[in-house]
Amino acid sequence: MQLSAIASACLASVLALSGHYAHAADDSAMDQARRHIAEQAKALEPALLATRRDIHAHPELGNTEHRTAELVATQLRALGLEVRTGVARTGVVAVLKGGLPGPTVALRADMDALPVKEIADLPFASKAKGRYLDKEVDVMHACGHDAHTAILLSTAKVLSDMRERLPGTVVFYFQPAEEGPSDFIPDGKNVWGAKMMVQEGVMQSPKPDAVFGLHVWAGIPAGRIAYRPGPTLASSDDLRIRILGKQTHAGRPWDGIDPITVGAQAIVGLQSVVSRRTDISSYPSVVSIGTINGGTRYNIIPESVDMTGTIRSYDYGIRQKLHGDVRQTVEKIAESGGAKAEVSIIEKYDPTINDPALTQKMLPSLRWAAKEDVVQGPLVSGAEDFSFYAKQAPGLFVFLGVTPRDQDMAKAAPNHNPGFFVDESALVVGVRTLASLTTDYLFAGAKP
Repeated sequence: MQLSAIASACLASVLALSGHYAHAADDSAMDQARRHIAEQAKALEPALLATRRDIHAHPELGNTEHRTAELVATQLRALGLEVRTGVARTGVVAVLKGGLPGPTVALRADMDALPVKEIADLPFASKAKGRYLDKEVDVMHACGHDAHTAILLSTAKVLSDMRERLPGTVVFYFQPAEEGPSDFIPDGKNVWGAKMMVQEGVMQSPKPDAVFGLHVWAGIPAGRIAYRPGPTLASSDDLRIRILGKQTHAGRPWDGIDPITVGAQAIVGLQSVVSRRTDISSYPSVVSIGTINGGTRYNIIPESVDMTGTIRSYDYGIRQKLHGDVRQTVEKIAESGGAKAEVSIIEKYDPTINDPALTQKMLPSLRWAAKEDVVQGPLVSGAEDFSFYAKQAPGLFVFLGVTPRDQDMAKAAPNHNPGFFVDESALVVGVRTLASLTTDYLFAGAKP
């Protein structure tokens, strides 16, 4: 018994000591990886900015990102990666296999631009035109997807240069149509963007253990990272309402059924869906009407009125309850006025939910990448189809500030605005962020 106890104690000491050295070796590998990332990200900064400016000057709308996809695929092939094109129409997927066994990480960037006319006086400002729902429009990278694409391309270069000592696999998703398709109106049946990427199996072979993404954001100082565990961005659902009445002379409204009056009552009634029927003690919700169309002449009560709007929420249960309450409110108000309501709700994007455990685990990576300039951000009422990736694997989606630090953050032109501006000094922080999230996760999960 005594000899056994001594032997056990010795074995425990040896195991503890070996564990200590193994841990030290892991730390050394991570430290070496971070030094490589810092050096290479800085060295690649001129190429990073050149790529971003090239893409910015040649923006393309959702599902038409042909030039951008070709540029991306060319650079990825030059790195010796396995590259697939034509994914979800114009998407590009590349796989980097490390020299050592380990987990799989997916990184995502979106490539599409918006139907916005750029007003900035930049040498690489967009002068591009595009087709949006069969209409010619001005096109601009007013949401920073040019920066996302350039950041991920540089990240691929940084990680490729260390592939022999990389424990695991990295998959790069360059995704089209995050802002939605430019060639059709969503109807609840057709899919696009991240949802289409997932349906085409990009997260099955290889299957990631974690997925990371970032978004450049106005109103946050350049180089600062904002994150939030749990629900982070809202779901986005299209609300479409048609009120059917009975046309008549406006001087004799009693001869018909006025859909305009009923529609006005429905709009007022919808305000009570959130304020009186939705539990907002956990997360807020929004129901807004954005358009009203009906009638052809001042003295004619029309046959119908069409309205469109949006429904936003952060919780799946609240989301479904909102849908039911919206339908019931509009239909009953229409019925009370002798009219009929047709309510259609198109579910577009799910809420983006950051995995709490993954978020906590990767905080040191964010702090290193941003040199400790990391804050917990508020809920964002915008929507992101990164949500579809984060439903398939634990996900973390963060915001990278791009507003010059000498500006008033409250006055910065927001994303989707013609004056949206990217302080390019922040982009190298984006490369450090995606690269360190990847290597830290891979080294932490690598088997000894």
